[in-house]
Amino acid sequence: MREGFNTQDDSGLGAQPLGDGQLFMSPDVDAAREFFRGKSRRMEPKLTTVSEAVARFVHDGDYIGVGGFGANRIPTALLHEVVRQGRKRLGLSGHTATHDCQILMAGHCVDRCDVAYVVGLEARGLSRHSRRAFEEGRVAVTEWSNAALAWRYKAAAMGVPFLPARVMLGTDTGGRSAAMEIRCPFTGIRLAALPALYPDVALVHVHRADPYGNCQIEGIMISDHDLARAGRRVIVSAERIISNAEIRREPTRTVIPYYCVDAVVEVPYGSYPGNMPYEYYSDEEHLQEWLRAEEDPETLAAFVRRYILDTPDFPAYLELCGGIRRLQRLRWLEHFPGRGGLDRRGNC
Repeated sequence: MREGFNTQDDSGLGAQPLGDGQLFMSPDVDAAREFFRGKSRRMEPKLTTVSEAVARFVHDGDYIGVGGFGANRIPTALLHEVVRQGRKRLGLSGHTATHDCQILMAGHCVDRCDVAYVVGLEARGLSRHSRRAFEEGRVAVTEWSNAALAWRYKAAAMGVPFLPARVMLGTDTGGRSAAMEIRCPFTGIRLAALPALYPDVALVHVHRADPYGNCQIEGIMISDHDLARAGRRVIVSAERIISNAEIRREPTRTVIPYYCVDAVVEVPYGSYPGNMPYEYYSDEEHLQEWLRAEEDPETLAAFVRRYILDTPDFPAYLELCGGIRRLQRLRWLEHFPGRGGLDRRGNC
């Protein structure tokens, strides 16, 4: 099933399905262009709160793209609020989605997922709850490689309906994808046509932003540059808000421009318990607490209620997890690993 995608071979490229996966989002670039044409390009203040941003821009049934990579630079505060406000029937782009997928699955928010990397929290172990949801068929799945999902964002950012690549050809992943197999019009070789991916909402956490939404990111950007241009609505949380004058002093550091962004929120430690490069280390102890809670559904429900549903906001969550003392330890650990009597979990 490929809604919004023409599977008839009238292209002269020998197009045929590469896999039997469902295409959850239409790659119709003309429809996307019409939508973006209606978005304001005025440079106006977009500062708001986490709760107001989610209430205004995230709706039941939306398809979500999440920035960052694994547990690094993820928009945890925004994801908690999605759960807190009870959003349901969400689609998720599982592009290196570890703790972000874990949060949304714990909140029973997701019913369909483009999967590249989910369930596993890398060396930390597997999210048992997420795994149960996939195994029991509670979430519809279409598979892609990490590169394929990244290039789907890039196609959307470029304004083209697909990009040709050689990934997934001859693999089981390709057979479970919604890509098309085509022939190169120049050489005749087989290629995978990767459809553009336009999320309804993109959630991105950055190091700095001004009130208009111009954003700076330190370190590796993954696909956030393209995700912000592909998302129909973009919510940015930032470690700190800086002035537009400071942005203009170094214009080449602006990786997400204001005209892509719909809402900006200042959230110090907004990636916790994930790592924020050059700011603070991940809280490995708390991530293990998440994994232990998932061993039993009732324990997980109580855990989610304590840490998300019964907390009024993200600062209250941070206090539950140890407050400023714990956060200062993680900040020290990021800058001076193995020094000052701290172990890798930030404990004295």
